[in-house]
Amino acid sequence: MEEFHKVRRLPPYVFEQVNRLKASARAGGADIIDLGMGNPDLPTPKAIVDKLCEVVQDPRTHRYSSSKGIPGLRRAQAAYYARRFGVKLNPETQVVATLGSKEGFANMAQAITAPGDVILCPNPTYPIHAFGFLMAGGVIRSMSVEPDESFFPPLERAVRHSIPKPLALIINYPSNPTAHVATLDFYKDVVAFAKKHDIIVLSDLAYSEIYFDDTPPPSVLEVPGAIDITVEFTSMSKTFSMPGWRMGFAVGNERLIAALTRVKSYLDYGAFTPIQVAATHALNGDGSDIAEVRNIYKRRRDVMVDAFGKAGFEVPPPAATMFAWAKIPEKFRHLGSLEFSKLLVEKADVAVAPGIGFGEMGDDYVRLALVENEHRIRQAARNIKKFLSTADETMHNVISLNAHR
Repeated sequence: MEEFHKVRRLPPYVFEQVNRLKASARAGGADIIDLGMGNPDLPTPKAIVDKLCEVVQDPRTHRYSSSKGIPGLRRAQAAYYARRFGVKLNPETQVVATLGSKEGFANMAQAITAPGDVILCPNPTYPIHAFGFLMAGGVIRSMSVEPDESFFPPLERAVRHSIPKPLALIINYPSNPTAHVATLDFYKDVVAFAKKHDIIVLSDLAYSEIYFDDTPPPSVLEVPGAIDITVEFTSMSKTFSMPGWRMGFAVGNERLIAALTRVKSYLDYGAFTPIQVAATHALNGDGSDIAEVRNIYKRRRDVMVDAFGKAGFEVPPPAATMFAWAKIPEKFRHLGSLEFSKLLVEKADVAVAPGIGFGEMGDDYVRLALVENEHRIRQAARNIKKFLSTADETMHNVISLNAHR
């Protein structure tokens, strides 16, 4: 039977091919070291779990909650923005809680997009940035992901040649998957461009607290006047190791936040109240939990860069995020990222995310998630070293070297 219209508009979910191969290998007894999905392995800090356990004992918290988030949670998020970025937000009109930043992005697309609206989207990027707008009937125009002077000429061309004029520009720094980090000067140029052309800015700041030098990534809302046109999305998944809790936020322009809030009011009743109270407790903490998570990822990053480099697979050290973005070794690059990722599962017992899953501009790369401990990362490097050193003898009966291109 023919696929439904909205399903037809979605590209194939390439990660599923690697996931099936990974599951099959594990069913056969293989010990797969999974560096593919960005699924944090660190436990949620005990104080946050304890707060959840305390609040859940009160049966009054078992009822429907508020889709925009309980008042205390929204106040805590506003206070976090004031401390971290020096940005003043009204928790009543400029903050809404979301079921993770992914849900927030998808429902913002539903709230603001008319069929055929053009969205400027980086490539490669996290899939929901494009897929959310595709499902809402929008049209994606791919843009550069580099936060430098090369970012703006394609934007100017898009404004001149897109019909209708672009509705919104998506930015994602620190970037998933590339780990690029933007400066405040870059954001100033983005805001100036967007205001000049009457374009909405949607910023994904999910990795604001996972950085590895002494310069915390800024928020675009630090730019004077940015709040006139901008909504920014954050998440507690990585910052507090709370991925399964599904807690995030959208903050910024009142009109845009009101549109998102209204759409959400028709679709959900918000996160379970004890989760919202525990998230409030986390945001109001002293930041020590965040610092510990950051240090663990930094140690893993350093081990990966060193061990993989010695194995013959160069991994540039990311300045932020819980990912490394690495070019496929030269002799395998013609296969493309999906076939190379399959080979790593089959021949090295290592799972990675193929770059093509983040957009066609990512096909020469794979994304490596820092979600295994240091011992396992070193083991992955040893497995890959063995595969690379024997590939010339073993590849001929696995896949045609000309299969991809």
